[in-house]
Amino acid sequence: MIARESACARRFSSRFGARLLQWFGERTGQRQESASRSARRHCLTISKIFCVNNSDPSPTEEKPESGIVAAATETTSSVGAGLPAYPTKDLNRRVAVASVLGAVGLFASARLDFGGTSLKDLSAIALPYEEALANGKPTVVEFYADWCEVCRELAPDVYKVKQQFKDKVNFVMLNVDNTKWEQELDEFGVEGIPHFAFLDKDGNEEGNVVGRLPRQYLLENVDALARGEANVPHARVVGQYSSTEARRVHQVVDPRSHG
Repeated sequence: MIARESACARRFSSRFGARLLQWFGERTGQRQESASRSARRHCLTISKIFCVNNSDPSPTEEKPESGIVAAATETTSSVGAGLPAYPTKDLNRRVAVASVLGAVGLFASARLDFGGTSLKDLSAIALPYEEALANGKPTVVEFYADWCEVCRELAPDVYKVKQQFKDKVNFVMLNVDNTKWEQELDEFGVEGIPHFAFLDKDGNEEGNVVGRLPRQYLLENVDALARGEANVPHARVVGQYSSTEARRVHQVVDPRSHG
């Protein structure tokens, strides 16, 4: 132990001795020989402290008594006995699967409940126009287009209102780019989108709302339809909208499509 510390001290001393010697000479103004002796003395003292604090345990150091080792082993075993077992590969797989499913669920919830709903989502869950007119319920018809910025912006609000009244009111989505709906565009006088037409249970229009407007307007009109009111509170309201002159007309691929 002592020999190892001495060797370490000599290495430390030779490494930093020159710098310490220069420092002593500059700070104290001593002669070179005197500064060298002071530097070596201080360097040796510092190096011993350094080596003692950083020395590795010797492989020849004395080992604890066998009785102490046995006691320590017994104590460790008794403590470990109360700890849970390490997770198995099967448990890790189950945790991984549960985590993935949870992440997917949170993603879907965030999209639908916190502003992530798209026009495609709304169109997928909308009722076909002909079916809506035949089931005896009041109906909200939205004329929209995929390129319409206001339509995309209002999609989350429309979804929330739809979820609130889905058992009492039909929600229909008609894409103005689809030539199938030319007659409906003329019938409802659609010139800007989004265009929301509010129909009673017999299919008669009670009013319409066009463009970007507070969700409260849509909510109050749909509530009036659900309660069977003769008129909606916001019958003719126009906000900022996209002109239907920008329509990108395409031919109907599936005649049954309501998009």
